[in-house]
Amino acid sequence: MTASLVDIGANLTKPVFQADFDAVLARAAAAGVSAIVVTGTTLLGSHEACRLAQRRAHGTMSLFATAGVHPHYATTLSPQAISELQTLLARPEVVAVGECGLDYHRNLSPPDVQRRSFEAQLELAAAVRKPVFLHDRSATADFADILRRWRTRITGGVVHCFTGDRAALDAYLALDMHIGITGWICDSRRGSHLRDLVKLVPRGRLLVETDAPFLMPQDLPNPPPRRGKFDRNEPAFVAHVARVVAEHRGESFEDQALRRPVGSRGGLAAGGGAACAVRPRVKPRGQEARRASA
Repeated sequence: MTASLVDIGANLTKPVFQADFDAVLARAAAAGVSAIVVTGTTLLGSHEACRLAQRRAHGTMSLFATAGVHPHYATTLSPQAISELQTLLARPEVVAVGECGLDYHRNLSPPDVQRRSFEAQLELAAAVRKPVFLHDRSATADFADILRRWRTRITGGVVHCFTGDRAALDAYLALDMHIGITGWICDSRRGSHLRDLVKLVPRGRLLVETDAPFLMPQDLPNPPPRRGKFDRNEPAFVAHVARVVAEHRGESFEDQALRRPVGSRGGLAAGGGAACAVRPRVKPRGQEARRASA
């Protein structure tokens, strides 16, 4: 039995992936990734994520999508946008509502507009019975308060790209959320606190993701050449994130893989909002053992 990984959050609609998209997926497959959830952050981006997922639904690499509006773009969430998102969310390859939530760090949309947009998307998630893919930055009190009011009406969700403190983690876990960990944990300057916090997340509630092209793990043994003005992260590196997480939880990578529950359709389950970072793949009997990239 070999482990296969799910990157539960990658921004593959970004232009930086256009020139070598197929090569990016091939490298991910070679690293043991079997599925990627492509993040929708705008209405247009959600349509693009859905198109990518439709194209790859039956290929070697399974792609799935989320559909939603990031808090940076909360001012764009019109009634027409909600209607279009609901249509996208009716598709089986679109597995969650989001990326949605609050971001008071940059406040690219006014906070009151962000809060209305967040609640509108929680209402949408309740209507379509799919989990939420969540964003919280410098807004935990309001974020948790709003989520608490809706928690009994939504199926579940994952707080993507967790970088917060113990109080934030406790608040999310008390709401029965899953926790997404990125390469931030690999940054000894900014993310070292996560190395203790990941030990507190119950088994089956901790997920890994890249948030590619952002958040390149800073401790990769053989980092790729720099592309343009920044180091481009990609889904292949979710395997490194998973190994770092396993190390700091005192587990082996294989132990984590074999014990993780499998969510439906690419790692975000429509029922209960469960998500999986890694899932076991059983080698067929009577055949030569295959690589995880096969």
